[in-house]
Amino acid sequence: MKFVSYWHDTAPVFSGGVKGQLEGHYDAAVVGGGFTGLAAARQLAKAGAKVIVLEAERVGWGASGRNGGHLNNGLAHSYLSAKAEFGKERAIALYRALDDSVDTIEALVAEENIDCSFRRAGKLKLASKPQHFEAIARNFEAVHAEVDPDTALLSAGDLKSEIGSPFHGAMLSKKSAMMHMGRYVAGLATAATRHGAVIHENAAVTDRKQAGSRHELTTSRGKISADNVLVATGAYTTPNFNYFRRRIISVGSFIIATRPLSEAEIAATMPGNRTCVTSMNIGNYFRLSPDKRLIFGGRARFSATSDQRSDAKSGQILRASLAAIFPQLATVEIDYCWGGLVDMTKDRFPRAGYHDGVWYAMGYSGHGAQLSTHLGMILADAMLGREDRNPMKGLEWPSIPGYSGKPWFLPMVGLYYKALDRVR
Repeated sequence: MKFVSYWHDTAPVFSGGVKGQLEGHYDAAVVGGGFTGLAAARQLAKAGAKVIVLEAERVGWGASGRNGGHLNNGLAHSYLSAKAEFGKERAIALYRALDDSVDTIEALVAEENIDCSFRRAGKLKLASKPQHFEAIARNFEAVHAEVDPDTALLSAGDLKSEIGSPFHGAMLSKKSAMMHMGRYVAGLATAATRHGAVIHENAAVTDRKQAGSRHELTTSRGKISADNVLVATGAYTTPNFNYFRRRIISVGSFIIATRPLSEAEIAATMPGNRTCVTSMNIGNYFRLSPDKRLIFGGRARFSATSDQRSDAKSGQILRASLAAIFPQLATVEIDYCWGGLVDMTKDRFPRAGYHDGVWYAMGYSGHGAQLSTHLGMILADAMLGREDRNPMKGLEWPSIPGYSGKPWFLPMVGLYYKALDRVR
């Protein structure tokens, strides 16, 4: 078993980074070389801006290369919950931002000719309990009538041709997609450099100063200055950007990938070949990879760390969950086990905009694989003085009382949700 991300291990290594010391002045500096930062850099460079990307590790090292590989439209919450909290107009705008995000990626992949196995697969939100199906059905009725007719409600009987495990029904979101995340991030970085962006890997930002509209960023490889700064570091945000640290909760998410499955095994487990998410609070998400592995993830442990020891413990928990859902794969070999950090907000809605002299997009709360590219491009347009299309504009983002960036309360949160799953 390899304790590395399947996406990292099966993608070409990006080789377009610039070596040597950093120096000079730029129109824009992007901090973070994941989907958000690379998409923004590409958009800025296409418009003729002089842009630099500062990545502390290598492109796609964080959440962009450690996720489950889903590009799901719709909201992390139920649409009804968003409607109750924000009103119908804002709920529709937020829902459609996720729809638009998948469209954006599909168009970008085609324009830049990125080989990443993008496919419109559809997503199943699977009801783990009968009462969960009732809630899913209520949400479906509102979604289907008000915002997304490309949805369907499936009964337990309908699911027999979709998944080889008994669930109580599901909502099918037909616009959802999947792709190979490692190949996409390498292709996106290559596209950004082809349009003129400069990417520096292993260039962690260690200090930031601002004088008027001019920013000075100190990195582990030298200093640069810039007129605009975009912070796109998510769960890996450092204390240099403390405003965001006090609002982002970094939570571990863990994933395993099996050996490639046979056609008979696929027919017995995932004949529908869609992205799947269960309805439990501490649930699971899974899909088939391009080479027919089952990629199976979840919040196995409520932790703010992800190292090999932590990943191994979580991998054991995930293996047990996989066997519970798919007993026919109980003894299947696991080839990959990895973890990463998810940038959660208190209300689990992303945030993007401008604060304290810098632009930012983060807090994707487990739905960043699709939204990050879209928001990166939108913020780049705003930095260029174009129309502000930010769907998150105006959302309040209060800090979390008593929180400074170290989520000491995560074990208690985990116990709460485990108890909730037992009684609901």
